[in-house]
This record gives sequence, C-alpha cells and structure tokens, in this order.
Amino acid sequence: MDVFAGHGALTRALHRPAIAIGNFDGVHRGHGALIARARELAAPGGGEAVVLSFDPHPVQVLAPHVAPTMITTLARKLELLATAGADAVIVEPFTPALAALTADAFVDEVLAGACGVRHVVVGGDFTYGKGRGGNIDTLAAAGARHGFEVAVVAPVTVDGELASSTRVRGYLRGGDLARATALLGRPYDVDGVVVRGASRGKGLGIPTANVHTDGDLLARSGIYAVTLAHPTDGRPLPAVASLGTNPTFVDGGALVLEVHVLDFDEDLYDRRVRVGFIGRLRDEARFDSVEALLAQIHADIAAARALFAAA
Repeated sequence: MDVFAGHGALTRALHRPAIAIGNFDGVHRGHGALIARARELAAPGGGEAVVLSFDPHPVQVLAPHVAPTMITTLARKLELLATAGADAVIVEPFTPALAALTADAFVDEVLAGACGVRHVVVGGDFTYGKGRGGNIDTLAAAGARHGFEVAVVAPVTVDGELASSTRVRGYLRGGDLARATALLGRPYDVDGVVVRGASRGKGLGIPTANVHTDGDLLARSGIYAVTLAHPTDGRPLPAVASLGTNPTFVDGGALVLEVHVLDFDEDLYDRRVRVGFIGRLRDEARFDSVEALLAQIHADIAAARALFAAA
C-alpha cells in the first residue's frame, strides 16, 4: 500500500481512483464498508481504492478544547487501512490553510486536480470545505462538472447500533469492552515498548511487562484478559493486564499498563509489543495487604485462562 503525505506529495498519478474520504480513527466496521465500496467501484476499470484521511484530526485544529482522543495512532491506522483493502492512502495534513478552502476549491484542487478522482465514497453525513459549506448535494454537483461519481454508503449497524468512532471511544472509557470490540470488528489494541518499572510483580512471583504505549489509552482502568504479540514472530500470547495506578502501593500514581504473560519467561525489556484487549475481568481495587492482592491476582489469572479456553 502506498502512503502519500498529502495531495501535494503524490509521487505518481493515481490510476482511476475511487477515493473514500474520512478520518478513519479506529478503522471500525463502518470505515471498512467505505473501503469495500471503493474497491467495488475501482475494480471494473482496474483502478485503485484510495483513502483520503486527515492528520491531525480536524477538530484538533479547529476546536482543540473539544478534540477527541484518538483510538489509533497514525501508524496503526495505516496498518489497519492496508488490512481493510486500501491500495493507497493520502494522509492530508489538516492545516488552517486547508480548512480555509471553500468546498469548490477543495474539489478543484484536491479531488479533481491532484487526485484525478473517478469515484468519491462517503457517508451520508459527509461535509467538507470552509465552514462545512459542502455536503452530499454539492459534491454530486461538483462530480457532474468534473466527471466523477459520488457513492453514499449507508450507516453500518451492529446489533442495531451505529458503528462510529465516538461510540467506540465511549464504550472503551465506560469499560464496555465487548461493545467496543463488536463495533471495531476486532479487539482494541495498543502498541508500545516494554520499559523497566518498579519490579513489584517480579517480587510477588508474577513478573509483568511495563508497556509504555505509543498513543493514548482509552480503555477504562481495570484488570483485563489480553494478548501480547510476541516481538519476534507476532503470535498472540495469552496474558493478564493491569491498567491502573497501583493503588495498593501508590497514592495518586500515574496510569500504567502492566502485562503478565501466562507461561512465559523470555526477556521483553526494550522490545516493541502490541497488547490486544480481549475481555474485562474487574475494576481496579485497593487491597489491605499484599497477601490479599496476591490472592486476587491468582484469581484473575484463573479467570483469564478460563476465558481463553472458552474462546
């Protein structure tokens, strides 16, 4: 998959592109439908399914005080877009200058001019251009002038609920991992590097990998059954994770992600890993003694083993 840092950085002509436009944070099931439709439209003419996304998120530029926390880093988003079937991605830098383009100018300069678009694929609530002056109707009119078609993809629902990045964020923050997973179409995951921590787990006989994550952590604090991707071959290793502040040992500590990989004793320090959140086991809690904490950890490990065995 080719990646271009904006329409001005295209190093080759796009071939009869069908371009799906959006932010694609999380690359959830609704985003997958946009890419699938772009592939369908591009295929008869041997064209490319192209994603036009924005970085940073437009709200981070236009109204940073209400900007959403990102579900995925840019690197992870690109990986997921490739898996979803995109042939190329244009990561358009969202700047005040881009925000100032009128709807017509955005089409003239970006879609028709630089990209040579043949099909535009969007959701029904799509708006674009300065002050969100463009919508589906104006896009269709622009398509008639420039010779491209507009495909509007119906909202994707899962068990009657709209798949959206906003809903995924809400479920992750609320601790409803099952609903977030259903809307994403895969487990929520984070990437990071294993760093040295306080070594409390090792002292208790349950060593943990302290993962310094690349991006934001949206999952609610608590204890989870997770997988940790082996840093060499990527195979998912069953594990238990604590996402929290270690209240038994620390008052007002920072949020940390600590992962105990089941039946595993390899050195993970300084290795890049991916942690996939499979099931939420319980809330984080403060214990009156180390013995009580240790008993609960063993219970958590048993619960995680049961969850993996039932999968």
